[in-house]
Amino acid sequence: MDRSAEISGMFFSAQEEIVAALQDGESKRFAASGWERAGFGHGLTHLVEYGEVLERAAVNVSLVRGDHAPPAITEGHGRLDREGLPFRATGLSMIVHPRNPYAPSFHANFRYFEVGDQEWWFGGGLDLTPVYPFPEDCGHFHRTLKSWADRHPHGDYDSWKPACNSYFYLPHRQEMRGVGGVFFDHLTLPGEAPDGLLPLIREGLATIVPAYLPLVHRRAATPYGQRERDWQMARRTRYVEFNLIYDRGTQFGLQAGVNVDSVLMSMPPAVGWSIEHIPPADSVEGRVAEFLRPHDWAGATTPTLATTA
Repeated sequence: MDRSAEISGMFFSAQEEIVAALQDGESKRFAASGWERAGFGHGLTHLVEYGEVLERAAVNVSLVRGDHAPPAITEGHGRLDREGLPFRATGLSMIVHPRNPYAPSFHANFRYFEVGDQEWWFGGGLDLTPVYPFPEDCGHFHRTLKSWADRHPHGDYDSWKPACNSYFYLPHRQEMRGVGGVFFDHLTLPGEAPDGLLPLIREGLATIVPAYLPLVHRRAATPYGQRERDWQMARRTRYVEFNLIYDRGTQFGLQAGVNVDSVLMSMPPAVGWSIEHIPPADSVEGRVAEFLRPHDWAGATTPTLATTA
């Protein structure tokens, strides 16, 4: 079995559509750069930095193969014991770090793996990382994801949401990275071909824009000052810590030999570490902690939390 090239075509098509949507409203143009390595694979990245709305946004697609599956997909909880077998992998990954602190950062990833001649699976996820969260934004995001998952027999928002909360968690900070979303891994149909899951994945890719971009458009023009910018720099450190310490996608990319810049471009372009940056509990910034734990964002009624603006 080798369906990876065919499935990568779906990811490349989605990349074009997502970049076009991100470009709408951003005056600075995305730049495209490709890479190719004989016998290993190729990829294409669309990137914009220091734009009027998007401080950094990148959408990357790659298709790679190798003789030995890297440890990131063969070791640990929930991973297959297939060390030493050939692998094929393709996926789309994207990040958006808006300039305005009131507009949330966003990450999405859809991936397809084959190990050996028989084993295949999909993984993926979409998650939201606000600096100043708004309950109505969190509700829109989660309800859009739930609607997508509920339309498909193999979608499972009720298990994907807690999986996302668990995955995007920083144990050393004892907090979630953001307000979660959905996350799934090793999604397969034993004894069948991948075709049965393609509608779910295809529509998941199409859900990225309506789930996220309305939030950017809603918040991008909100006035802010140095206080909000400093808090944005401080909160972005959590994003960097997670990606460098825990993220399996980062680990896989570096272990597999994927283009390093494509792997690390998920980082925010500007970050501000400081020692014990702890805002007063009754401040707008201090109340952000209320959002960094699980909530029923997709419920019929959006949770009422302390105002953040």
